[in-house]
Amino acid sequence: MSMLPYESSQDILQDMRGIIEVARDSAYQAVNVALVQRNWLLGRRIAEEELRGGERAEYGIEIIKRLSRELTDEYGKGFTKTNLYNFYLFYKTFPEIFHAASGKSLPLLSWTHYRTLLHAWPPRLLR
Repeated sequence: MSMLPYESSQDILQDMRGIIEVARDSAYQAVNVALVQRNWLLGRRIAEEELRGGERAEYGIEIIKRLSRELTDEYGKGFTKTNLYNFYLFYKTFPEIFHAASGKSLPLLSWTHYRTLLHAWPPRLLR
């Protein structure tokens, strides 16, 4: 783990504010990366299951309904049918987002940005 950037000045209060803000921004970024990766992986797993059902639309809908009920019961809100469908659509729209040619992940937007792009994106999958 790398240390947060820090330079001491003559103003301790300003230094403390800087440390707090850099740490907060770093934490937000780490949480966002984990959230985007989680949502993409959940979408990939739904897509894998859909293939087992022969890509029948009704099979995919039933999977999402069942998963939504079970995940909401276990983890609370955030796993609505709409959200699970968005995760699926995210994976289908950006299947290589974590496999750039350089072997590194592409720079990530926030989940909110990806969700907005998905609903503005011209090709519609399963709509």
